[in-house]
Amino acid sequence: MDLKRVKTLIYRALARPRVRKSYEMAQEAMVATTSSSRLASHAFHTVAPLRFSREQHAVLSGQRAYYAQLDQARRSAPALRRNTHRLEKGLLMRPPRPVFALEYIGETLDFFDAAVGGFLLEESEIDVAELRWAADVLAAYFARTEGQKEVAEHHNRYKKIALSLSPSSLSPSSLSPSEASEPKVPYKRGSQPSPVTYDQMLALSMRRRSVRWFTDQEVDRKLIDQALAVARQAPTACNRMPYEFLVYDDPELVPLIAGIPFGTGGYSDNIPVIVVVVGQLSNYFSPRDRHAIYVDSSLASMSFMFALETVGLASCAINWPDFEPLERKMANTLGLDRSERPIMLIAVGHADPVGEVAFSQKKELDTFRHYNRIRTSD
Repeated sequence: MDLKRVKTLIYRALARPRVRKSYEMAQEAMVATTSSSRLASHAFHTVAPLRFSREQHAVLSGQRAYYAQLDQARRSAPALRRNTHRLEKGLLMRPPRPVFALEYIGETLDFFDAAVGGFLLEESEIDVAELRWAADVLAAYFARTEGQKEVAEHHNRYKKIALSLSPSSLSPSSLSPSEASEPKVPYKRGSQPSPVTYDQMLALSMRRRSVRWFTDQEVDRKLIDQALAVARQAPTACNRMPYEFLVYDDPELVPLIAGIPFGTGGYSDNIPVIVVVVGQLSNYFSPRDRHAIYVDSSLASMSFMFALETVGLASCAINWPDFEPLERKMANTLGLDRSERPIMLIAVGHADPVGEVAFSQKKELDTFRHYNRIRTSD
C-alpha cells in the first residue's frame, strides 16, 4: 500500500477525538515508563530495536568507509582536511606555542603524502586548492617549530614530500587569482566593517520565505553554483564539510524525487529544481560525531537559501523525517551508500509573483533568548 495513503488513513483516524485521546494516553504511559531511567530506555529499545537500527547501521558503515579511505587518493580527503584545520587552530593560538600537534602531525603527513602521491600519479582529480592549503599550513607549522627536536623527524619527512612537488604543480596557473594571491594560512581579520549592514541582513531574512509556487522559467545552473559558493563558507566541525548537495533539474527526475517526502503534497509537480542535502558519515571515525552531519549540513543549507535570494531565486526547505520506508526509497532512488543520510530537501526556482507564501509569525525573542540562565533542579 502507498505510504502516503497509509499516512492519510492514520491522520483521519486520529482526527476522531476519542481515537486521538486513546492514542495520546497510551503514548504518554509508554513514554513515562520507558524514560524513567536509562536502563528502562535500553530495555525498551532492546525489545523494539528498529527505531534507531538504520542510524546505528549507517554510523558503523561510515566508520568502515572512513578507515577504508585513509590511504586512498581522493579528490577531497576528510582526514587531511580535519588535521590541516587542527594545525591552523594551533597556529593561531595565543600566546603562540613553540611546539604542538605532536600527537597527530605524523598522521597528518601520512594523509598529505597520500594526497600528493595521488596528485602526481593523477590517480584521482585531487582538489588542487585543498592540497595547496594543506601544503601552506604544513609549511607554516614547520616554520613555527623550526629547531624543535621533537619535530625534527617529521620536518625532514615533510621536506621530502614537498620536494616531490614541482615548482609549477601548485602554481597560480592552477588556481584562480583570488586563491593564488596569498598563502592559505591563518591571517588577521582586521577591523574593517561588514560589507552588509544589519538592516540589509534583516531585510534579506524577512524576504526569504518558503516558496511553493514557481514559474516555468528555466533555472540557470550558474546561479545555483553561485549560491553554493556561499554555502561552502558555512562553518563545519574541523572544516570537514560532511555533505553533498545533489542538484536535480531534469524534468523527469525532479517530480520523482520531490514526491518522496510527505511534506510536498500538492506542489511537488510545480518544483523546477530539487536539491537533496546528504550527510556523509564517512567523515568520522567515532560515533560521538554522528550528529555533526545534521548541524553542518543545516548551516550550509541556510547560507545556500539566503544566497539564492540574492541571485533572484526562491527556495523551500522540505523536512525529511527519519522514517525507514522513505529513507529506503530515497536511498534506492539516488543510489546512496549506507553511510549517507538525507538531511533535507530544498526546492529551488523563480518565485511565481502571484503565488502566496505563508506569513509564518516567529517567536518573540523573550521566548527563546535567555542570558546567563542556569536551570536548577528542585
